[in-house]
Amino acid sequence: MNRNGAKERIGHLKKTIDHHRHLYHVLDRQEISDEALDSLKKELSDLEQQFPDLITADSPTQRVGGIPLETFKKVRHEQPMISLTDAFSEDDMRAWFARFEKYLGRTIKEEFYCELKIDGLAIELVYENGMLAQASTRGNGVIGEDITHNIKTVDAVPLAIEQKGHVVVRGEVFIIKKEFED
Repeated sequence: MNRNGAKERIGHLKKTIDHHRHLYHVLDRQEISDEALDSLKKELSDLEQQFPDLITADSPTQRVGGIPLETFKKVRHEQPMISLTDAFSEDDMRAWFARFEKYLGRTIKEEFYCELKIDGLAIELVYENGMLAQASTRGNGVIGEDITHNIKTVDAVPLAIEQKGHVVVRGEVFIIKKEFED
């Protein structure tokens, strides 16, 4: 296969593998067997070994494996990652809302989506021009720890997104009890 053919095939394989990973890790569905997905990943890896200049940071082969880092550098969040803390009643929510407006120094609309507490690890993902640039923990809300290397071990976290520019995504990483028990 020549370089142009390899470049086209690599692009197709990356999209196909990412599609099937999204189905499995996000939507809890499978369209192909694990063996079929493994063969696609093997083909991609072989092509990238043959044409190393075609390896990109968003390639499924660039997922981190092995031992996670144990020490982390500090990261200052662009905007604080604040927490609701425990709320057990509507009065608790109203008190939090009042503190939140005071913290922001302005009145805001009462348009929120709330759900039961999920106890996991609050993280922030920063994408630059569609590529994962940094992942960090909440830490104390102002300064967290850089876990970019470690988050790349989580298949459900995309290494690349469609949105260009500077994008910040915040969420909670957790494992359900059944998966933990398994």
